[in-house]
Amino acid sequence: MAYPRKPLFAAHGAVATSHPLAAAAGLDVLRRGGNAVDAALAAATTLTVVQPPSNDIGGDLFALVWDGERLHGLNASGRSPAALSRERVLAATGGRGATPVDALGGAQSVGPTMPARGWLPVTVPGAPAGWRDLHDRFGSLPFADLLADAVGYAEHGHPVSAGTAATWARAVAGHAGLVGDEYAEFGRVFAPGGRAPRAGERWRNPDAARTLRRIADSGAEDFYRGRTAQALAAYAARTGGLLTADDLARHTSTWVDPIRVPYRGHEVWELPPNGQGLAALLALGVLDGLDLAGADPAERLHRQVEAVKLGFADAHAHVADPDLAGVPTAALLAPEYLAARRALVGDRAGDPVAGDPERGGTVYLCTADPGGMMVSLIQSTYLTFGSHVVLPGHGFALQNRGLGFRLDPAHPNVVGPAKRPFHTIIPGFLTRGGAPVGPFGVMGGHMQPQGHVQLVSATLDGGLDPQAALDAPRWYWHAGRTVLVEETLDRATVAGLRARGHEVAVAPEPSVFGYGQAIWRRPGGGYVAGTESRVDGAALGW
Repeated sequence: MAYPRKPLFAAHGAVATSHPLAAAAGLDVLRRGGNAVDAALAAATTLTVVQPPSNDIGGDLFALVWDGERLHGLNASGRSPAALSRERVLAATGGRGATPVDALGGAQSVGPTMPARGWLPVTVPGAPAGWRDLHDRFGSLPFADLLADAVGYAEHGHPVSAGTAATWARAVAGHAGLVGDEYAEFGRVFAPGGRAPRAGERWRNPDAARTLRRIADSGAEDFYRGRTAQALAAYAARTGGLLTADDLARHTSTWVDPIRVPYRGHEVWELPPNGQGLAALLALGVLDGLDLAGADPAERLHRQVEAVKLGFADAHAHVADPDLAGVPTAALLAPEYLAARRALVGDRAGDPVAGDPERGGTVYLCTADPGGMMVSLIQSTYLTFGSHVVLPGHGFALQNRGLGFRLDPAHPNVVGPAKRPFHTIIPGFLTRGGAPVGPFGVMGGHMQPQGHVQLVSATLDGGLDPQAALDAPRWYWHAGRTVLVEETLDRATVAGLRARGHEVAVAPEPSVFGYGQAIWRRPGGGYVAGTESRVDGAALGW
């Protein structure tokens, strides 16, 4: 019998990440007098080196920052190349698009999709600019100092963790079937000797160390307008990519106002579209009007699953680049619309479709400092190693976020030039009466909104501390009436779900359920934190 992990109690500050070395990097910054943003940046940049299957320099970033008085949101996701069009995608795929990726990969669409690998799904990486922009607004220590651990681990190496090694091995096995000049560098960097590094083996990436140094020394300017940008544009031109120097130079992050719904006397906050945080808020908005405390476990999970289905139906119908499409965020979160959707939650498993509100595999981390600043940050290259396109001599993979676009010309999220696609990665934050409770997140593609729902409900409906809430058995819904559950979910609850029409199956491995972290502020002072026990998570404090 496995003993549950205990929560971390910290008097002054805390860092929770999916990798111990990244958590240690963040904690070191806090102990040197840095604030929560400084700690988050040290942890985030370190994660690109110690957990490269899940995130890299060539990925995107989203963040929520509680500055001590209010919440700020940063959308540091990149846009598609100016030369990308639906016609180009169809021409490259024989006019039919690509076959959808496996459901566990998190693709949100049904029918033909964007290709998952290669240059076509590559969008401008937003993470380096996101690091800089967070630091420019909130950082206190020198920017270059915050990348020191990332540079050191890349240059001198680090022992690969067990969970990362397993993900890495699966990705390398899948890479074997990819053919094309753009994939040539992947093996040299990420499969030296023809295989993924094993758990405990020391792995180095000196090319990434040099790239990170240039980012550190230039405040990310090198990545978008300097040597790295020139190399990236030249490589794309040579191997069939659409990304250009102009695409990189035009990139900007966007500071946004977070969005929220009330839930059990609290407020749950997410970032607005182009991310899927809206799905989590829609589901919680539906559930807030239902009595979960008085329901048996099977009824509680049934209602959660049905609310998540409704949230996804609306998010997948409406979420797009808000600069180029009218996303009806306010209308979707309006109390009367949520009430109408709530009425659709019945006694049996359903197949909901999107409503009409205007009628009438990612890394997550969180930090907290002695001054009360807290950060909820998530970054990713999307599917493991993203596009599998690696820039020679620079040591990083490019994301495949363009997979989030649709090929339906009538959809607001249809693929096109200079657009932000539907995005899966979402940081969360919890307040009560406008006062901060803390940051939380659950990574994992399509799992993320439903992971947010389960974590929030376990906390506010179940009264669990953040570690216990993260350790609670999870469920995952992707499509139809199939619900995957962890083997630790009790049999009576499974039987109750089946009696309500759900097709329940035990998931083959725990990565299906995502990996999460959370830090709550304690009423009497200090913090309590939880981290992911299904993988190599670590919560550290002082």
